Amino acid sequence: MSHQLRVATTISVLASFALSACATPPPGLDVSLERTSAAGRYVVSLVPPSTPPAINQMHSWMVKLKDPAGSPVTGATLAVDGGMPQHGHGLPTKPRVTREIESGTYLVEGMKFSMPGWWDIKFDIQSAQGHDKVTFNTVVAPLTARR
Repeated sequence: MSHQLRVATTISVLASFALSACATPPPGLDVSLERTSAAGRYVVSLVPPSTPPAINQMHSWMVKLKDPAGSPVTGATLAVDGGMPQHGHGLPTKPRVTREIESGTYLVEGMKFSMPGWWDIKFDIQSAQGHDKVTFNTVVAPLTARR
């Protein structure tokens, strides 16, 4: 085997290993869809689309926001961010909350995942109850695993 072929083969194997390792979420990753915000001001529920989102296609999510007593939080402002912690990059789009659908339920539009693996979705929340943050983890399955 020539030196160039060995180098190319080694690079290919290492790249394949790196990509497969990054697609594997860390053990014990919390993928719960309800969380208390960092400072405890809100109980936040993330509602994904009814069918798992396809890679590289836009989709919408909902966020339900309540106070610790369980009452809906209306009139809140939510900023959306996130990305792939294992890859060190953000979301490929700029999702945003476009409206409050019903009392305490907000529509997030413009979500898109560009590859399978572990993604985090972060919300920066501001309302009359104050400022707080919450982060959700989600794992996007490869296309072959969705069947």
